[in-house]
Amino acid sequence: MTRDGSDLCKICQSPTEFVGIRKGKYIREDFELRRCPSCRFAFITNPYQKVEDLYGSDYYAGKGADPLVDYEFELRCPNITVRQYEWRGIKRVVLDCMPVNESTRWLDFGCGTGGLVRYCRDQLKCQAFGYDMGDVHGHLQDLGENLLTDKDLERYEGTFDVVTAIEVLEHVLDPVSDLRLIRSLLKPGGLFFCTTGNAQPFAKNILDWPYLIPEIHISLFEPSSLDAAFRKTAFRPEFAGFRPGFEDIMRFKILKNLHIRRTGWWERMLPWGVLTRTVDRIYRVSAHPRGWAI
Repeated sequence: MTRDGSDLCKICQSPTEFVGIRKGKYIREDFELRRCPSCRFAFITNPYQKVEDLYGSDYYAGKGADPLVDYEFELRCPNITVRQYEWRGIKRVVLDCMPVNESTRWLDFGCGTGGLVRYCRDQLKCQAFGYDMGDVHGHLQDLGENLLTDKDLERYEGTFDVVTAIEVLEHVLDPVSDLRLIRSLLKPGGLFFCTTGNAQPFAKNILDWPYLIPEIHISLFEPSSLDAAFRKTAFRPEFAGFRPGFEDIMRFKILKNLHIRRTGWWERMLPWGVLTRTVDRIYRVSAHPRGWAI
C-alpha cells in the first residue's frame, strides 16, 4: 500500500488491486488502473494533471482525447444532430419518474455546450439550468442567468427538482465529492439521473474496453459502484432497468459510435426497438441506478 493512500478505493476506502497499464493515445503516457474488489469501482491512479490540455476547444470539436464527441456541431445544428435522440430519451426517463412543468427546476451538471438545457427549456418549458467547468462558456451566453458558475452553486443549494449528469462521472477525480455536491443542489425527494459506461460486462478485459480513455475517463463504474456511491452521499438508489427513454438513449450511442453525426431517412427505417435492447443486453447501460435525494 502506498503511504498517501492513493491505491484505496475512492468510494468505499477498501484496498484495491492492480489491473494493469493503459497507454494514452492523446497523451502518450502510461496510466495505471486499479479496481476495488469490494464495490468494483475502477480508477486511474495517476491521472493527467493539466486539465486545460484536455478540455479546451479542440475537445469540444471532437479533435481531442475523445474523437466521438462533437459538441460544436450539435450547437450549430441541433435539429439534425443525432444527439437529439439522447435529449429526447433523457426527457422520457425523467417524465417516467416525475411530472415536469413550468415550475420544475432542472440542472444539467456538466452541460457541455448546453444542448440538453436548451432542449428541456424548449420542449418542457421548465426552468432549465446548466453548469460546466470546461472551456465552453463562450457557447453558453444565451443561457443568461441560467448558466451557473462555481460561485453560484452555494446559493442554489436545495433548489433543484432534477439534476442530470450525462457522461460526466467518468471524468471526475473524486466521485463521492461530486455526488455530495449534486445532492446538496437537490431538494429532498429530487431525482438524479446520470449515464456513464458500465464496466461490469468488460470486467475480465477492461484494459481493452474502448470506453476506457485513460486521459479523460478516469473513474469507471459498475452498478454496484454507483449503488455504494449513492448510498454514501444521501441518495436512495433505484434500479429501474430499460425503461421508457432508453431506446432513444441507446439509439444515440449506437449512431455516435458508428461516427454518424446527422439524422437521416435510412436510420429512421431501422428497427430501433430490437437493436437498442440487443445492444443494451451486451453493454448494460440501463443497469446503472438512478438516485433519489433523501
